[in-house]
Amino acid sequence: MSGVMNEESAAPGADAGRGNGPEGGAGRSRDDTAARVARWRDGDAGWAARWRDGRAGRVTWWRDGRAGRVTWWRGGAPWWRGRAVAGALVGCAVLGGGVLVVAPDGGGGAAGRDDAGAGRVAGAPGAPGAPARGPGVAEVRARAGAGVLAAGVSVGSDDVAVLVADREKQVRTRPRDSAAWAVLGAAYVERARRTGRVSDLPRAETALRASLRLRPRGNADALDGMTALANTRRDFPAALRWGERAVAQSPGRWTSYALLLDAYDGLGRYKAVRGTLERLLDADSGPAAQAWAARVYWDQGRREDAAAALADAAAGAATPAEEAALWVRAGELAWERGEPAEASRYFTAATRADPGAADALAGRGRVLAATGRTAEGVRAYRAALARRPSARVALELGELYASLGRVGAAAKQYGVVRELVRRSAAAGVDEALVLGALEADHGDPAKAVRVLRAEWRRQPGLKVADALGWALHRAGSHEEALEYARRATDPARGGEVRSAVYVHHRAEIERALGLTASARRHEEEARRINPHLRREG
Repeated sequence: MSGVMNEESAAPGADAGRGNGPEGGAGRSRDDTAARVARWRDGDAGWAARWRDGRAGRVTWWRDGRAGRVTWWRGGAPWWRGRAVAGALVGCAVLGGGVLVVAPDGGGGAAGRDDAGAGRVAGAPGAPGAPARGPGVAEVRARAGAGVLAAGVSVGSDDVAVLVADREKQVRTRPRDSAAWAVLGAAYVERARRTGRVSDLPRAETALRASLRLRPRGNADALDGMTALANTRRDFPAALRWGERAVAQSPGRWTSYALLLDAYDGLGRYKAVRGTLERLLDADSGPAAQAWAARVYWDQGRREDAAAALADAAAGAATPAEEAALWVRAGELAWERGEPAEASRYFTAATRADPGAADALAGRGRVLAATGRTAEGVRAYRAALARRPSARVALELGELYASLGRVGAAAKQYGVVRELVRRSAAAGVDEALVLGALEADHGDPAKAVRVLRAEWRRQPGLKVADALGWALHRAGSHEEALEYARRATDPARGGEVRSAVYVHHRAEIERALGLTASARRHEEEARRINPHLRREG
């Protein structure tokens, strides 16, 4: 999804949901947008003080433990314990990709939070680094009783582990409980996302298919689970099939629209992205929906709308893990607009809210490396990989080593990338983009072209167009490379993402073809998008 504005951006539904227009769900005026952005970036005094000083009621009882509700929360919360965590896991997917949740459908369990998870606080919305609030009793009960629960509510690793153990026990004692199987499948997907343990993904598929066998009709929870599983594996054609089945069965279920956004994005169907976002926002305007809106708005170049949507999402975040996911997204947007200090601030807030947030550590490593603090960048990348193995992050660390002249360390890291790609493939995860990037710049460009051509035939999204164009350039096929680079950057050809990397790649390809003026123009555009962009591919 991109940020180059074109005539499609003004179509009904592009702005009607949460954009600049006066109609639609939000009706946000330009003044309101500016106010929200100011609050997001600078911190409204009263709003921030509420979190920073702990004077609001929920913060007081969370931090000081003076109300009986804290003892109740930490000491053995009864009926809602497991159901609240399950509710946060099933029925939706999101903040940055792949978080799945499925609404409980009977057969609730008794999975609970442990004390370590209950006491974790930090990094509240509006004041990075300030103490975070704990979930209020009313919020937890609302989640436990809702048919479809807050999409995009990220759940801490301890909670996921407890939920997996609880649902594994439940399906052993009640093997015909379709809802328990669906929740278990969702929990496996979330655990894989948080830990990088891709071996959980085949387990997730087994659990979700069991749920569908037991309840083949009206089982939107399991259909959503299969959609999220396919998205996590980067199998977007399969995600599209499962997601459209879910929408057909339950057209009012907003979580299914959230999951479809990933599928449409991966397939390069950006008109469908805009229409689906509109339907999502018509159905729900909670934190996860706002986070999705921010992502789409940013890709369309609507930066103020993106910041305002993230501010709305942060204001509604209810758990430290959810807050961390939002801070990570805010950091990514700040980095993409060339504001490294602000990006670092958000990534730091994310790690304070959720120390296990590997995405935040990787984002901080990216910022540090690009701004010359390379030793710190190496440490941040290594910390991210220690928390969650990732082929993409391992490749970035290898490239950082290479830029520092540490050839041996870089070669070792590229070996790590290949091993992680192999493991992912065994679990059904498509890592063609990472493998293509590795081969194009540090291996066999011809192999990169073969891998990425196959990927393009299967799912022709803009990420694949950019990667294939770059691989062709590295293999010496500059004219064909330019065709794909244009697809990735030209709105007339479907280029919907305003990416400094994509534009930089196009500039390099044009330079190789002797198109000096166009190359200079696009390099300047890339620098406007992100002045701190590293020049290497």
